Amino acid sequence: MVIGQDPMLQNIVKTTLEMAFTSSILALLFGVLIGLVVAYNNFPGKKVVVVILRTLMGLPPVVVGIVVFILFSGTGPFGHLKLIYSVELMIVAQVVLITPIVAGMTETSLTPIVDRMRPTVKGLGLSVPKKFFLVLNEGKYQLIAVYLFAFARAISEVGAIQIVGGNILNKTRTMTTAIALNYNTGDFALAVALGIILLAIALGVNLVAGLLQMGLKKRND
Repeated sequence: MVIGQDPMLQNIVKTTLEMAFTSSILALLFGVLIGLVVAYNNFPGKKVVVVILRTLMGLPPVVVGIVVFILFSGTGPFGHLKLIYSVELMIVAQVVLITPIVAGMTETSLTPIVDRMRPTVKGLGLSVPKKFFLVLNEGKYQLIAVYLFAFARAISEVGAIQIVGGNILNKTRTMTTAIALNYNTGDFALAVALGIILLAIALGVNLVAGLLQMGLKKRND
């Protein structure tokens, strides 16, 4: 089943990858920006903001799913977009869920770098964009690790995407929701096949990230 040309299996894998890559990249863009701004700037209430970020990192997926569902349901403020039970809304739910995690991890990992670089950056009199890009360059290894965590969170999510996506065959069914469904119905062959593919994808992404880190390190050396 894993190596065959099963159309249903292929559709499930395709939907999963589309959702996971899109949501993790969007969450990375938003989360890194938020985390970098918080890490670099000292402002009144910063400790409160950091506490809020770290609290949001533990958002329950089902709560995010319910809130997003209500907002985009027929009677919700965004109901006119008609995104209920679509891959697009699954991506929205994932971004809401993962962005605080990325922001919190970015703030935690970049704060020591910012503190170490602050005197040098101030002495050079760099513009704000150049300061941010310099910090991002110094923290590139940490950001690769942050993205790996974001992707792993996106591809392994069940609760939020099942609520907003509906787990519809050939439309919004992903590997994790299919595994849960087929386990409950006793179709262990498909559940195991999807589990193997899920692990293979996670391994592949980690290998690519490892090669990227090695390449960046060699270039710097």
